[in-house]
Formats: sequence, C-alpha cells, structure tokens
Amino acid sequence: MKLVTFLKGKQYRLGVLDDKKGILDIADASKKNLTVQLPTTMLDFIKAGPSALTEAKKLLTLSEGWVNPADVKILAPIPQYTKNIFCVGRNYKLHIEEGARARGVPVSFPPVPEFFSKPPSTVIGEGDEILWDSSCTKQLDYEIELGIVMGVRAKNISEKDALSSVFGYTIINDVSAREVQKAHGQWFKGKSFDTFAPIGPCIVTADEFGDPSGHQLVLKVNGEVRQDSNTSDMLFNCAQIIASLSAGLTLEPGDTIATGTPSGVALGMEPQAWLKDGDKVELYISGIGKLTNGVKKIT
Repeated sequence: MKLVTFLKGKQYRLGVLDDKKGILDIADASKKNLTVQLPTTMLDFIKAGPSALTEAKKLLTLSEGWVNPADVKILAPIPQYTKNIFCVGRNYKLHIEEGARARGVPVSFPPVPEFFSKPPSTVIGEGDEILWDSSCTKQLDYEIELGIVMGVRAKNISEKDALSSVFGYTIINDVSAREVQKAHGQWFKGKSFDTFAPIGPCIVTADEFGDPSGHQLVLKVNGEVRQDSNTSDMLFNCAQIIASLSAGLTLEPGDTIATGTPSGVALGMEPQAWLKDGDKVELYISGIGKLTNGVKKIT
C-alpha cells in the first residue's frame, strides 16, 4: 500500500493512495465499512501493527470515497517527528569518489556506516518550498535518498532480521549547505537548516516495495537529470544499516533513516551547479513515485 498524510480542513488525516482512484481517508472509510476503527494518523497506524495494515487493505476494493490528490494538500508522511531523522553519510561508491575529488583528498571507503541526524524542523512535504537563506550558505546542494521507516521497537537487531522490522520506504532529499559542512568539520549543522529534509510523498509498505536493493533513483533540477543510480550501488545495504544503527540504540515505530545518496550532487560537478532561487527539484524512486519541491530564497 501507498500511504499519505493529507489535510482535511485543519486536521491531519491518513490516506491510502491509489494511482487510479486517488486518496481514501482510512479512518472514515474503516468506520463506514469495517468492524474496526483504524487510526487517523500515520504514526498511530504504524504503531497499530500488522493487523491494522491487513484491515486497511480491505478498503482498496471500495469504489466510493476517493478524492483527487490535486484537491487536497499532501504533507510529509509523518508531519511532526518527535525525534531526529537518522542519516547515513558516504554510502554510494561513486559519490564517495566524487566527494573526495571535490575536496582534493584521497578516496577512502568507511569500514562501518557513518551516522548523523537532522532535526524535526528540517521536515517538509510534497510541494513545499526549500527555504534558501543565502546569508548562511551560498552552496545549496541536493541529495536523493531512499528512506527507511521503522515499524517496530528494535534494539540490537541482527542483519538477517533487520528488514522484518521495516514498516515501509519513502523518498528523502538530504538538502545540504556544503561550506557549512566543511567549516564545522561534521555533517549535522550543514544539513539541519529549516526545510532541509523534504520527505514523501508517501510511504510504500515493505510488502509492496519488496527488496530495497535494485530500485532506481533519479533526481532532476529544472528537468535536467543530475543523479541517476540504483540502490544496489549502496556500500552498506538497508539490512546492514539497520543492524549497525540499532546496536545499543533503540529504534522505535516511525523512526526514519535516510540511507545515503549516489553520485551527481552539485558538489561533484565541474562547474559546481548549486541550487538557486526558483529551481524545481524532482526526485523519483521506482516503486514509490515522485517528490517535488521548489527553492525559495529568503535572504
């Protein structure tokens, strides 16, 4: 299933997205057509476990109650996180190489996943604007990433069991201020400006998405392809990432992990083509769909 969060009046609502029928309000539809009442929010739905997903799938056969996605505001799948988004740095081989070239340093591949995080204030959804504060950065960059959404509470999970802990997958743009990264000597500050984590437009449940390896990732800026790769090029796959991150650290339902970006970022281009005011950034991952955001200069 593809699941979205959308606005109904001023309320966050959970919807199932069908590419042909549109969006169906899961809570309303379950009240009218099922013997159980399903949650109204994405996070509560994830916490409700497999039984909620089983019941929700029964709604896919309905012919009434669907609305056109163009008639509602689609938000980030989880609009209000209570903790940071986990992220993996340097996880595609060609991206590691381009980054080393751009910085004039030898190529080195990390022996374990390199983690950092982005605060909840970075999260925006489909169609929202990436706000560019040019007084803070002149080197605004993009990074398409596959996002893992956890489905259960997990700690010290093994690699062989890791994917069974996943609720679903989404698209994340790990927007970055490159010179801020360099100045601070680490990733957090340069990747944590407000609006620097567009996520969405939906979460695709793990059973529908299948093996996370082998999915195409494409990012375009104003229609120009900048990144075109495949998740099979990850240095550390999704199971390895989850196992490493959960070692000694409890992951909870709804926790989201950005799994790294492939080559083609502006940092590695010659000349470096940084994002600018008015740019349109479009991200596509096979099996999920498209996430589109504009860039707006605010200073």
